[in-house]
This record gives sequence, C-alpha cells and structure tokens, in this order.
Amino acid sequence: MNKKNPFETFDLSRVPSPCFVVNKAGIEANLRILQDVQTRSGAKILAALKAFSMWRLGDLTRQYLSGTCASGIHELRLGKEEYGGECHVFSAAFKESELNDCLAIADHVVFNSCGQWQRFQPQIQAALAKRPNIAFGLRINPEHSEGATPIYDPCAPGSRLGIPLSELDKTSLEGISGLHFHTLCEQGFEPLARTVKAVEEKFGDVLSQMQWINFGGGHHITADDYDREGLIALIQRFSKQYDVQVYLEPGEAIAIHTGILVAEVLDVTFNQMPLAILDTSATCHMPDTLEMPYRPDILGAGDANEKAHTYRLGGMTCLAGDVINDYSFDEALTVGQRLAFDDMSHYTMVKTTTFNGIGLPSIALWDERDDSLEVVKSFGYDDF
Repeated sequence: MNKKNPFETFDLSRVPSPCFVVNKAGIEANLRILQDVQTRSGAKILAALKAFSMWRLGDLTRQYLSGTCASGIHELRLGKEEYGGECHVFSAAFKESELNDCLAIADHVVFNSCGQWQRFQPQIQAALAKRPNIAFGLRINPEHSEGATPIYDPCAPGSRLGIPLSELDKTSLEGISGLHFHTLCEQGFEPLARTVKAVEEKFGDVLSQMQWINFGGGHHITADDYDREGLIALIQRFSKQYDVQVYLEPGEAIAIHTGILVAEVLDVTFNQMPLAILDTSATCHMPDTLEMPYRPDILGAGDANEKAHTYRLGGMTCLAGDVINDYSFDEALTVGQRLAFDDMSHYTMVKTTTFNGIGLPSIALWDERDDSLEVVKSFGYDDF
C-alpha cells in the first residue's frame, strides 16, 4: 500500500507562485533513518549540500548527522556557518585562492588528482602548521559504472572525476589519510556493494594504508525499498577489515519526498494539441527534467491520454525546448489554476537560474505535524 502524500491536502493558494514548499516533518523523518544507519553501522554520515542546501534546516540537520560535504568554498562556508559538525570539501580542481580559503576552515580536503596534491604542498604545509588536524584525501575512480545516464556517471569512459588506478602515484601518498569514491546516482544498496567490490579489487593494497574511506553519495538510503540492513553489514565488515572510518555523503536521501514546486497556469493555447504555459520553467527551475531527462509527477495528474484532458506543459521562457512534459487531467485546465510538481526538494532549488530574467521561485517551509507555514524567502529584480 502506497503511503499517503501529505501534500495532497496542502492548500496551494497559501503560498506565492511559483514556490518550493518543503515539509519539515518529512526532512526530519529522513534524518532519523540516516541517524539510525549511522549509529548502528559506525559510519559517519554527511549532508551533501550540492543536493539540498536549505540552510534554514541547518540546526535540525546537525542534530542527526555528523556534518556536511561541499564542492567548493561557498558550500564549505555554508556548512561551517549554518550546519556545524565536520566540514569536508572536494573539487574537480581547486583554484589556488579558493583552496587557501578552504584550508582555513575544512576538516577534510579531497583532491581530484595527484598533480594538485603535489602542486599545492607549500599551501598545504602552511595550513597544517596552523591547523595540524586537517585530513587530506584523494578521490579515486574504480572505473566501475553503475549509472544509467551518462551525464550523471562519474565512472563513464573519459570521466574527469577521480583518479584511475593507472594514474595513482603511490609514491606521493605521504600525508594522505583517506580515499573517496563516488559512483552512484539515486541508487540502491546492490550497486554500492558491486562498487565496493571493484574498489577492493583495484585499490585493496592502498585501503589498508588509510584511516578513512568515503563511499560518496548517490545512496537512496531513505527510500522504502533500500536494503539498509545490507548497508549496515557492509560498512561494519569494511571498517573492521581495513581498520578505517567509513563516511557516507547522501544528498537526495535527506530530501526525497519532502517538497513540491507550486506553479500557476498563465495561458492555455493550441498547436496540434492543447498547450499550457506555466509561471515555472523546465530550464530555469527544474533543469534535471531536460538534463536527465525525467518526467516529474504532478499531484492529481496522469500520463498523457490517461485522463480526459491532455496538455503539454511548458515554461514562459523564449527557449523552444522549455517543455516539462505531457500530462492529463480529469478536468480542463484554467488560467490561474495551481499545480504541484512532486518530490522537488533535492537537486531543484540548488540548480535554479534566472535565464531570460525569469524570477526564482519563493521558498516556503511547511510542517505537516502542526500545519505551520513560513515563506522563508522570495526573490526579485536584485537577485536577477
């Protein structure tokens, strides 16, 4: 039996349009699951800010997780200032000025190449003189693909992410205390188990020299069908075998099924089929629908031709391809009608743009437990 979506009873007129609405209760439920995995497995779990960085929930997140992971200085600062706990940072390539800023506040700094690790030794040694507890790591590439979409596969042929075994300079590992690998994208336990096996086969001799191993992100740990017991057993076995601290850094698992994007119908037209233009945009507000691509669900809507009235929904930009997808509805759409795109917390707010001068959606925090609602932020011309 499917769980009832709490947003099915949410009054869409309570917020401006467009607007991201995040359910605090849903976030906390996911955090509790992650904390349980963390406690029972012995792993440390970090919030991946690249997927969900609603810092109004930083205080809540720190109650359950061990810290944050960042992809650069701005996310790193956000984690340090608004979340607390351990602060980890990785970049495909650091700029010297930004690396200096990272070295001043990060707990773990992970490099994407042996070349950058060696090139920045003067800065690294200077930072260690001031902060001797900074940990340094390298991102490895096990060349084991589990992703179905090439654009999201860090192990695709020719990937710029991670060091393949053939490029790992084992003579330059002094000062490296950990390894990081990331191969998954919103996937279950079985792909992780296969990835760990590939890592052990290729890098096993190096693993035993490390103090910590970061399993990266892409773990759908809070999904109903995720094998959490299998994950816990794997972490326990791996930690004991190699005598290392295991880290996980999920992003979507924190925010999955916790938010909607409210939009409004601006116009209804016709060109070989009914068309509806919304005040939201695929290219500006939900670019994964074009990049992945995938079809986001709309509460109360069906597939094309499943219900009585089918429309192609598109945004208000000048991009011809700013089309979200085709949907059907029980009743004909009308101008001013509100729609709710489901599961829009993760990898949405963090990727919005103001292309064409289109306004950014407002951000609201709702709690289904007491029906409290706060419009956290709205955006205007100055943000453009």
